[in-house]
Amino acid sequence: MTPPAAIRAIWLTALAMALVIAQAISASARPESFADLAQKVSPAVVNITTSTVVAQGTGPSPIVPEGSPFEDFFRDFQDRNNNGEGDRPRRTSALGSGFVISEDGYIVTNNHVIETADEIIIEFFSGKELTASVIGTDPKTDIALLKVDADEPLPFVSFADSDTARVGDWVIAMGNPLGQGFSVSAGIVSARNRELSGTYDDYIQTDAAINRGNSGGPLFNLDGQVVGVNTAILSPNGGSIGIGFSMASNVVTRVVDQLQEFGETRRGWLGVRIQDVTDDVAEAMGLEKVAGALVTDVPEGPAAEAGMESGDVIMQFDGYDVEDTRGLVRRVGNTSVGKTVRVVVFRDGKTQTLRVTLGRREAAEGVVPAAQPGESEAPSEVEILGLTLSQLDDELRSQLELDDNASGLVVADIDSLSEAYEKGMRAGDVITEAGQQKLSSISDLEDRITDAREAGRKSILLLVRRAGEPRFVALSLDAEEEDPQ
Repeated sequence: MTPPAAIRAIWLTALAMALVIAQAISASARPESFADLAQKVSPAVVNITTSTVVAQGTGPSPIVPEGSPFEDFFRDFQDRNNNGEGDRPRRTSALGSGFVISEDGYIVTNNHVIETADEIIIEFFSGKELTASVIGTDPKTDIALLKVDADEPLPFVSFADSDTARVGDWVIAMGNPLGQGFSVSAGIVSARNRELSGTYDDYIQTDAAINRGNSGGPLFNLDGQVVGVNTAILSPNGGSIGIGFSMASNVVTRVVDQLQEFGETRRGWLGVRIQDVTDDVAEAMGLEKVAGALVTDVPEGPAAEAGMESGDVIMQFDGYDVEDTRGLVRRVGNTSVGKTVRVVVFRDGKTQTLRVTLGRREAAEGVVPAAQPGESEAPSEVEILGLTLSQLDDELRSQLELDDNASGLVVADIDSLSEAYEKGMRAGDVITEAGQQKLSSISDLEDRITDAREAGRKSILLLVRRAGEPRFVALSLDAEEEDPQ
């Protein structure tokens, strides 16, 4: 019979071996090399060369003050560069990257890589070159879909679900940096859901080296799937400093599917102007939670037809809770044109459900905001909440280039130390609503302030227009210590 001490020794040895094996497995999570992955996906990655015909005189020129002693020097310099050809057209080239997504030759890249091109040449990893045609582009996400005709099936890669990418995951970027040809760089997912400047931005931030020429190239996960399209870098000197941005694959796939089917994008359109709900706005409206999208204007369109009103707070869209305006815009844009959705709004202290049939955003980009009708009254002026307000009259409407039937109160002057000034209000702004009710006179505003105080509100919500653009501003009633008379 084995002694107990010997049994304990065996167990301790087994445990030690298990720990060693576990450490080895953990260490193997970090790849020793990306060579196999790079070899696997490289055939689907392409270099893109574009050429464009431009006039000789359209390039950048030095800024020299008129009459400067250097003026003649730079003129002679430009003449020598032009070889006496004047404004004779010339052809310029640019470089970028892309990747094949189907064996029949569909290629994804950035719109800015090819948007001005007269000719697009695709160079494959093998060295073979083919001319590409443009199937469709989407400037809003900077994505373009190209097509080449090949004699045989092409190697291609598939998209990953970018929502599964985690901060810290390994990724590799491939492309044509600085025109040096096929190149691979490795890094990690540094951040998710980055927003740069576009309405539909959803970028993956990575420290994998991305430089000029990498634009349009793929960002791969360790399964060899495309998790993003390399699009932009953040840099003070034009070179990589480890802050690169790739458009998330889940955004790209929706765009590519529409470009492939229609040759253009077809995004849903609700037909409202919105702003985020802030703490003071939520308090002024009696909202329990600081969330949703506050409707500032309802021009003619789907939402207006469904009965939505300025001052509504959109709480749910098509079964999804709305946290902020960015989330709502993306959700609406990703919904099919013509679909009827349920929209839950907060209005007058309670929720209400509307059924809205979405229009198409691309067809409605130039919609004019709805006019604000109202009665015209005799002009007067008063100071309220740090604002000097005048009632709209024909002269003010003319000065501010407003419609003849526009109504409201004009900010004639503003105290630079007031809360209103701190929140961005300026002289020339027009207040069209207070407490979510239209204003046609100063007495209307005074009544709204009185009503808000009696309801125990600490602030009042104003709808302010500047150059036709509406936004809501909540002002504290503590700033108004005396009755506005």
